[in-house]
Amino acid sequence: MSTTSLLVQSIPALAQGAVLTIKFAVYSMFFGLIAAIVLAVMGISRSKTLVGIGRAYVSVMRGTPLLVQIFVIYYGLPSIGISLDPTPAGVIALSANAAAYLSESMRGAILGIQSGQWLAAYSLGLSRTQTLRYVIGPQALRIAVPSLSNSLISLIKDTSLVSVITVTELLRSAQEVIAATYQPLPLYLAAAVVYWVLCSVLEFVQRRFERRLALPGRH
Repeated sequence: MSTTSLLVQSIPALAQGAVLTIKFAVYSMFFGLIAAIVLAVMGISRSKTLVGIGRAYVSVMRGTPLLVQIFVIYYGLPSIGISLDPTPAGVIALSANAAAYLSESMRGAILGIQSGQWLAAYSLGLSRTQTLRYVIGPQALRIAVPSLSNSLISLIKDTSLVSVITVTELLRSAQEVIAATYQPLPLYLAAAVVYWVLCSVLEFVQRRFERRLALPGRH
């Protein structure tokens, strides 16, 4: 079988894997962002306990390999009676890891807002929670968009690691075709091209979105 015929026949499997890769990245980004907001708020809390817990979580998740975290969640948790299917285990692992990085981006963006914004909100009678929700939060989210977009692009590539727990994402799909055809080089290269295309599309969308944020008066 020629390389061209092999790649043509592998398109359906790679396309299906690419769709699952995108879903994994989007779900992980969504849940990771929710957890990141909680961690960011903990990081600027007046409670030393909450600050300590948040910093400890970020330190552990950023200081250990994502692959190890996936193994702990999928292979380790069953030893204490918590068994997860590969897909939810992969989403949880990616979300938990992304949350640590996203929270630092959010916390930095919140701290980057001028203190006068807080004082102005307090002078209007807003509580700390209301100020964070209605005044600081929206501005911080806008500042953090480039970093959040970069994290999503990284998630696209990180999804390849869930192939080790039998999730049939892009890399796993390529490996299954390789097992049937014994043609690793063209299929691994094809998978790499698909990852590159996905990331390039996201980078293009990111640049357009950042441009719109920078020029809110133009359409």
